[in-house]
Parts: sequence; C-alpha cells; structure tokens
Amino acid sequence: MFWFYEAVGAYLSRVLDVKIDIIQSPNDPLKDPLLLQDRLDIAFICGLPFLRHHRVAPHQLEAIVAPVMQAQRYQNRPVYFSDIIVAADSSFASLDDVKGKTWCYNDPGSNSGYYLLLHRLLEAGKNKSFLGKAIQSGSHQRSMQLVNEGVVDYAAIDSTVLEQELLNLPTLRLRIIESIGACPMPPLVAAQHLGATVIESIRLALLNPDALLRNLMDKARIQAYVAVKSEDYGAISYVYDTVVKSELACLK
Repeated sequence: MFWFYEAVGAYLSRVLDVKIDIIQSPNDPLKDPLLLQDRLDIAFICGLPFLRHHRVAPHQLEAIVAPVMQAQRYQNRPVYFSDIIVAADSSFASLDDVKGKTWCYNDPGSNSGYYLLLHRLLEAGKNKSFLGKAIQSGSHQRSMQLVNEGVVDYAAIDSTVLEQELLNLPTLRLRIIESIGACPMPPLVAAQHLGATVIESIRLALLNPDALLRNLMDKARIQAYVAVKSEDYGAISYVYDTVVKSELACLK
C-alpha cells in the first residue's frame, strides 16, 4: 500500500499547499527514532503499536481518520478481520482441527497475525498445549505463501491484505476456516504538535477527497475515509493485555 500512502501525501500537499515527504520506516514502529523524538507530523500506523505508544506518550499522537474498505463484509465500517487460513485442499474445517499443527505469524507485534489468534484460543479455553510449532514469517504475504506451499498448516491474516493478495496472485489456493473480529482499521494519526486547526484541516481534507484521490482510493479498494478517535482503539488494547497476561505470552 505504499503507493497509496504516497498518493495521500501528494493529495495533502495539493490541498493544504505544503510540502509533504512520505517515507517508509525500516524500523519497528515502537523503536522508530522519528516517532520517539516526536519528529513525525502524520503517520499510517497499525492500531496496536499506536495504542502501545499512546500509553507512554498520550499527548503526542491522535487518531484522526481510518479507511472503510469496499467489500460487503465490512458493512460500511472502518474495520477489518483476522482470517485464519489453511490450504484449500487441506482437511481442516475448524479451529479445533489445527490442534498441534504447525502455524506461522507475520510478527510478534501484530494484532491481526498474532494477538487476535492467541486471544481467540484463550476465549475458547485453549492453552499452550493446543499450539504446535510456530514460525515467524516476516509478513502476511510470506505467511500466505507458506500455507499455500504446505510448509505450515495455518496462519492468521489481516483480511484486507488477504483480499488484495488473492487478487494479485490468483494461483494462491487458500481457504478461510474462521474469521476473528471485527477490529478497528489502522488509523492515520497526527502529531498534536501540529495544533488543533491544522489537524482538523487534514481530517477534513481526507473526509472530502478530490476526484484524483477518489480514483486511487477505488484502486486500493477503499470506499471512504471516516473520522475516528484514539478511544476507538480500546478493543485492541484489551486483546493485547489479555494475551500478555496469559500463559500464551511466553510464545513471543
């Protein structure tokens, strides 16, 4: 989605008449020097690292908008799901069927690929004996490939990433056995050092895109941006805290 983030930056440059540089951070979000030094003005960030940083620096960033995806399953809401996938030709039909099987996760800091799955297991009364060998893949795309190739048996994938990857690579043969969620979509956040007036102008610009940005949103399968608040992400915080306090936390 970096091409789309660049498009949003270009749009904001046009309508706000300011120079905006979009960079892709090579760092873990919680270890990004620009973030830690409050040198970012706006950022596309996943909900969990945003919340974790917000706990230690509550007056630095605030969520201002989030995308609503086009697919019908999202019901015009800024949400996504964590889809548990298996190979299409496997015999697995439910979460109970993958007990003791090999699984992979994109990153131990991921809500969709890691914490939501472990939280689902806790809700179902499972313990660490349920889980077999775990492999860290490095990305959702790699997790999908590992499942498709039979290297692992299952993985939890952000539904929006899964949908796009299935379009990009129709040779993938995957099947969803369960969907977890819905969860709030990753927000676009703004630094409070910008001031309330500037932050509101950014929010209003994204709530009312011009024709060029609207066309690119359609290409990215985004229906619209809607206003959100930092408080809207509390459900993700609950999932994270529950898993961290459980016996499954040692799996990280």
